[in-house]
Amino acid sequence: MNKLYVVFTIMTLMLLAIIVRLTDIQYVDGDKYRKLSEENTLRNDTIFANRGNVFSADGSLLATSMSQYEIRMDAYTIDSEYFEKNINKLSIELSKMFGNSVTHWETKIRKARTNKNRYLFIVRKLGHNDYLKVRKFPIFNLGMYKGGFIAEQSTVRAHPLGKVAERTIGYDDYRGAPGIEGAYKDYLNGKNGWRMKQKITQNQWKPINDTNEKEPIDGKDIVTTIDVNIQDIAHHSLLRQLEFYEADHGCVVVMETKTGEIKAISNLGKNDDGKYYERLNYAVGESHEPGSAFKVMSFVAALESKAIDTNTVVDTEGGKYRLYGRFINDSRRGGYGKISAARALEVSSNIGFARLIEENFGKDPNKFINILKGMNLNDQLGLPIKGEGVPEIPAPGEKKWSKNALPSISYGYNLSLTPLQILTFYNAIANNGEMVRPRFVKEIRSRDNSVIHFEKEIINPAIASKETLAKVREVLKNVVVHGTGQKLYNPNFSMAGKTGTARTEYWKEDWNENKKYISSFTGYFPADNPKYSCIVVIHKPKVQTGYYGADVSGPVFKDIAQKIYTSNSVLSKVGNKMPKFKQIQKNFNSYYTISNNENKSIPNVLGMAAMDAIPLLENMGLKVTYEGMGKVREQSIKPGDSIAKGVTIILKLS
Repeated sequence: MNKLYVVFTIMTLMLLAIIVRLTDIQYVDGDKYRKLSEENTLRNDTIFANRGNVFSADGSLLATSMSQYEIRMDAYTIDSEYFEKNINKLSIELSKMFGNSVTHWETKIRKARTNKNRYLFIVRKLGHNDYLKVRKFPIFNLGMYKGGFIAEQSTVRAHPLGKVAERTIGYDDYRGAPGIEGAYKDYLNGKNGWRMKQKITQNQWKPINDTNEKEPIDGKDIVTTIDVNIQDIAHHSLLRQLEFYEADHGCVVVMETKTGEIKAISNLGKNDDGKYYERLNYAVGESHEPGSAFKVMSFVAALESKAIDTNTVVDTEGGKYRLYGRFINDSRRGGYGKISAARALEVSSNIGFARLIEENFGKDPNKFINILKGMNLNDQLGLPIKGEGVPEIPAPGEKKWSKNALPSISYGYNLSLTPLQILTFYNAIANNGEMVRPRFVKEIRSRDNSVIHFEKEIINPAIASKETLAKVREVLKNVVVHGTGQKLYNPNFSMAGKTGTARTEYWKEDWNENKKYISSFTGYFPADNPKYSCIVVIHKPKVQTGYYGADVSGPVFKDIAQKIYTSNSVLSKVGNKMPKFKQIQKNFNSYYTISNNENKSIPNVLGMAAMDAIPLLENMGLKVTYEGMGKVREQSIKPGDSIAKGVTIILKLS
């Protein structure tokens, strides 16, 4: 009995200890442990708001946020009788939409139910329309608690134009925040929502409710100045020339003269495989020596100071001139002899400009430099887009100044500007002297309401006198008619501008054996009452193929100008009446016959444009996914096979 009493006493004490501990846990430390329990089993999951859309000037989508869904299934929670009655129906629908056999899906779900899997993976990266279809499938249509339907929502950024203008449209993610997306992220970003989730097993969390505790608020939309048609013209014209000349990289910008709106901007660089893509925003960020393109700035400064006139004669010697112990050369062997200042610009004489500027400003170089700075050439443009290059025009007393600095600057060396800074100056010449800030965004919208409308911003109301500007415009017109740009002349439409050919990497020891150049053409069109200005810059073209600005960059400028000019002309003449084209009507009749054929089979869409093939197949009840852009080069289902509605066909485009 004594032993029994001892055991009883020990057990009683242990019971009392347990009761005391339980009381302590329940009441003294209760809040602490309840909070700890919730932290380990419950959590708030952020539902990220959709970023606002980015539109082109005509309303085309340039960037948008798309909802994506990951579908999972609580296979254990479903009523047994209802499960057995509908599992086959669910498997049939899953097979139709996502492939794999009906048996595959039924076996997978039954196995999950046996294993009490409450978080069975079904599919990820599902679009919103497909998500709506899936939630109506048998069993799933009962919702989360009765049907075990679990949908995890996320958003992704999509660019309908693909890589076209990617650096300017930009992004805001782990890569940084360049372009429009980065500059206007405070407007594009919305307010995030959240959803309560409960831990059901290791590293698996299940939503507690069907709805969100706090709904996300989407961001505002950005309407850009980009014209999709002009952007397409500029991008592909630049790409063709880069490929032909095997150049390192290049850029093109098209600006509306009076407003400063950027209608197109393309920046293409070559990767290790020799393919071109939007690597960097060269137009905005890359400062370099402009070469002969800067002679226009020197010409304006000299005219404005009254140091010279267009008919001032300068002796270009025999094409080779020694100044301060260094030879200056012209591209034409034998030189141009004695010519006017206007002709020196037309033929782009280095000697002509070196002598004109040195002889008139050599004793007071600050006078020349201050005129350049007074035309805002040493100022950044103040763009909202990150990464604008810093212009540099050295002055006497600065580190880069020397005896040769002034003549070098006169024809575009010993200074640096970005392509967009150069274009802004030329645009001011076309715009009667008014320098306007380049603009990428027209307005910010919230649904159908305009939040902010951006107006034209004037940097300088008059870079020079009307008299000077009239003389410069006449000479720039002659550059194309009978100057260095005469290869570009076309009597059917007028252009004005200046070629540019600048040596680059000339400081390297092997330059004579491995010469590299920067080719450019900057100007505007039409020559009288210009509507657009444009710059084309191509770096390091293959010298054996060509490197002069008129040969390399000029044709891109001409191609862009001609196509825009032609498009505007056609639009103004055609009006609302659409002409009939036999081939288009023939194609339409052919597609109509195929899509309305009673004995439907998979058509042959090889070689067909995607914009025609996709609606044709979708109208026949197929689900279409595609890779690439252009025409169809491969289709996943053979032509002639019978059609099963809802089946997915994959198109690979050229």
